[in-house]
Amino acid sequence: MARAKGKAEFVKWIPLLLDALHALGGSAESRDVSAWIANAAKLPDEERERRNRNGILRFENQVHWARQYLVWEGLLDSSRRGVWTLSSAGAKAGLTEEQGQELVRRQARLRSNRQTKAPKPDSKLETEITDVGAEVETPELAEESKLLDVLQSLSPEGFERLCKRLLHEYGLEKVAVTGKSHDGGIDGMGLLRLNPFVTMKVLFQCKRVRKSVSRAQVGDFRNAVMGRADKGILLTTGWFSSEAEKEANREGVLPIELVDGERLVELFETKQLGLRRKEVFEVDHSFFDQFR
Repeated sequence: MARAKGKAEFVKWIPLLLDALHALGGSAESRDVSAWIANAAKLPDEERERRNRNGILRFENQVHWARQYLVWEGLLDSSRRGVWTLSSAGAKAGLTEEQGQELVRRQARLRSNRQTKAPKPDSKLETEITDVGAEVETPELAEESKLLDVLQSLSPEGFERLCKRLLHEYGLEKVAVTGKSHDGGIDGMGLLRLNPFVTMKVLFQCKRVRKSVSRAQVGDFRNAVMGRADKGILLTTGWFSSEAEKEANREGVLPIELVDGERLVELFETKQLGLRRKEVFEVDHSFFDQFR
């Protein structure tokens, strides 16, 4: 059932993923690891921004699959979601692309054999391994998609009120949704207290979309914020184009804080807002292999 021949597209990122974590001190957030790999591989912007049919970044998905196989091999620790950490074995490991390919083949064979012997094969995992590197999301990204689907199902007004709650959870005071039309795209405001003597006024905009937010949209939001507040925050369930990110941090003008769908998921998880913690145990086959 799993691909034991040929070369999966994601395999090339396995050695670089290990290199990235070594360079980043042994542990880093997933987005920082992906950025390091993309820069090291000199990946063109169009390849970094290419998305699959579900709206997931294809490159990010491939890096996540590389991480998944390293977890199965025991080289990465999977105990903390969103943070990738080298195990004690991984801290000493370095792989070539050929060794990465052999690792994938070995793990694919092991998991195929385990499913064949199991009385009730995990059909979902079987599909994921068969289609890995194509359109199938890793379990981690699939969970992220579930929350984004819920956010997408809200009304625009409901999403604005939810963003108000989220911003309040992260320290904004007197947060309010303005609900005004023809207000330059401003959906709400709040106060951020930096210390007992300094307070910043913050304006925010909420975009409940499943597509990219353009540079022009970031620029329009900044124009609405300038002269009225000290900070602007743009939250979206979609993502920002590379040009939009450049516009948000352009020198000489008011910087705009960008919060995309991936970051939204992280923020909700950190505060456990609208989420219930579920503890799930996965059999660590590498532990038992030493007793076979």
